Amino acid sequence: MDRLTNFIDHIQSRIAFFPTIIALGGLLTAFFMIYLEQQDISAYIMEVAPALVIDDTDTAKTILSTLIGGLISLTVFSFSMVMVLLNQASSNFSPRVLPGIVSDQKHQIVLGLYIGTILYNIFIFISIEPTKDNYQTPGFSVLLGIILVVVCLAAFIYFIHHISQAIQVGNILTAIHSRTKSEIRSIVKNQEKISLKFPEQEHWEAYEINETGYFHGIIEDDLLKLCKDYQTKIAVQLHKGQFILDGTIGFTSEKPIDNDLKEKILNTLLFSHEELIGKNYIYGFRQISEIGVKAMSPGINDPGTALNTIDYLTSLFMDLMRKADFEYLADDDQTGENWVLIRSSKFSEVLFNVMATYRLYCKHDITVMRKLMHMLKTLTNHVINSDQLVIIESEITELRKDADNNIENKRDLSTLNSDFISWS
Repeated sequence: MDRLTNFIDHIQSRIAFFPTIIALGGLLTAFFMIYLEQQDISAYIMEVAPALVIDDTDTAKTILSTLIGGLISLTVFSFSMVMVLLNQASSNFSPRVLPGIVSDQKHQIVLGLYIGTILYNIFIFISIEPTKDNYQTPGFSVLLGIILVVVCLAAFIYFIHHISQAIQVGNILTAIHSRTKSEIRSIVKNQEKISLKFPEQEHWEAYEINETGYFHGIIEDDLLKLCKDYQTKIAVQLHKGQFILDGTIGFTSEKPIDNDLKEKILNTLLFSHEELIGKNYIYGFRQISEIGVKAMSPGINDPGTALNTIDYLTSLFMDLMRKADFEYLADDDQTGENWVLIRSSKFSEVLFNVMATYRLYCKHDITVMRKLMHMLKTLTNHVINSDQLVIIESEITELRKDADNNIENKRDLSTLNSDFISWS
């Protein structure tokens, strides 16, 4: 990640990004059409295709004012629906899914079309000057405004369809799963190209950071260049998504460094005062598990969704087992030497956090407990090393303990180890 990529990723997550760009496009289009009208484009089209030109000033003003008022009402209605969608997603699933819905580019583009068309029609409206010359009426510009409104109506129909799909839990889970799986596989693919060798850091010099906020990434190109220029290796001690307090050890260095280099290295570490989705696969595990646990709450009581979340988590854990405990930044040349070590959440930590959450809130439901047992047994068939097998077997033991302590029906308990067959 470089600074430009980080900046683009940051602003694209804002709901106003595409609307601002498209609205400016509508504004520039209006000025361009006003210029063309001054060059008598309507007069030319009147000679070629008179049916396409509105040559009455009062009629043009009436049409434009109607279009502007209608579009404003359509915009308010459409994005009132977005607010309802966000509220429902927060209540039924998890507040963590809101950034993904807010940053949905399709919603942003529809909003941008509305605002851009409104601005276009407003400026065309105020450009109309009362005159006896019919060709001074911007007839062709008004026609283009009508066409843009028709496009907005088509966008509204698509918007209704998309928003009805976006609120479905299956689509939300699929989107989170795809994004998380893609990120994990990208990390695994990169680590296959490099060596996993890195010096021991027992006696390295530690340096504190003077930031407070969520750590969400590294400007990789800049940090790698600094390490190579100053011939020192760095071990970043922070995890993505971790909340950092002023005075926390941020990194250790193979060689002592001066304050100037320290500041340059700290400037490559990215912090925010809010949790950013970004490229952090941990958020995917957390969002899916929170949706599953929320589904088991008495107010929602949807064990089917909880079962679906476990299916997606099983798929993600199978990919996570292939990932190394650390991430590295390496040379692009033939040597492929690792210059930076980045700590990341281990398989054992992620599995424990997910299982602890489910066991606490789902321990009374034999169906969900059986599904969790099925997930763990499936993972035992895909372990990469013996340590992973020990970790999974430990979770199996804890799952059995919770089932024994909370499920009173002996017949239900006897089915805990049975293969899970979906009945949905």
